[in-house]
Amino acid sequence: MDPQNLTDVLKAEALRQGFSLAGAAPVGTLPDYERLLTWLDGGRAAGMTHFRRHLEAYRDPNRLLDGVRSVLMLAMNYRTVDPVTPGRGQGRIARYAWGTDYHVLIRRKLRRLEDFHRQHVPSAEVRGIVDTAPFFERAFARLAGLGGIGKNNMLIHPELGSWLFLAALLSTEELVYDRPQERDLCADCRRCLDACPTGALSAPYTLDARRCISYLTQRSEFPEPLRPAVGDRLFGCDACQEVCPWNRQGPQSASAEFFPRPGINPAELAEIAALDEEQFRRRFRDTPLGRLRREGLRKNVTLVEDNQRDGSHG
Repeated sequence: MDPQNLTDVLKAEALRQGFSLAGAAPVGTLPDYERLLTWLDGGRAAGMTHFRRHLEAYRDPNRLLDGVRSVLMLAMNYRTVDPVTPGRGQGRIARYAWGTDYHVLIRRKLRRLEDFHRQHVPSAEVRGIVDTAPFFERAFARLAGLGGIGKNNMLIHPELGSWLFLAALLSTEELVYDRPQERDLCADCRRCLDACPTGALSAPYTLDARRCISYLTQRSEFPEPLRPAVGDRLFGCDACQEVCPWNRQGPQSASAEFFPRPGINPAELAEIAALDEEQFRRRFRDTPLGRLRREGLRKNVTLVEDNQRDGSHG
């Protein structure tokens, strides 16, 4: 199959599977590798030691798939309903964690897309990736024309905003590549930087994970000076996305799995704290909160309760 036909059928199948966007890019060394080194050397990766361990794979995607030539970058819209402001005794959960764990849903779709690719080119080697392999997903998404990188380091699409899960299909086949997104979507706007409760966005396009509430709540690790700034955020943080002008409007996700489950938007703190291990597993095992484990989530509950008693709203 020639590159144009292969590209066309892969994109069409990706959209049929439920992805919102699909674009193709060549695979090679990216300038982001040097940015990654600078970020690591500055200590901003906090406890994410996997970046340093897998530097060679970031530098050379052949470590992920030998002979890789192309990547089909994919994005899935997860915007659903607006968040409800928590009251006393309630906690805020980031939108991405309201429903089914996106890894579960997207991996299932990627496997079908891999099989579809092999059916059309039996000799091809392919590999699907969703957020767990050493690969510059956002940078390749920009190269594939899916959007631009915002000052908060999120991929922003002019119509869908930044409420997007990213995935990649690596292939040893040549595809017809899309034009990179060159438009500056942020210009002189700095709303995301100003909105960050802890100053984790220390400069445009620079994130300090040591101060990032999303990172801290996923590990239940809270340096004393930052505890009040966490406010009522029980898990994750959408502060920089909520203020982004590109997120003012956009279509709802077509995936019912991303809509908030009962008791999530917002979450009842006492109810979560009272769960035993079996109840916790049943309720959260297929959600992002399940990865935190019961004890970790209870630590987050305690912090939010302390902040509410102290009047700290973040």
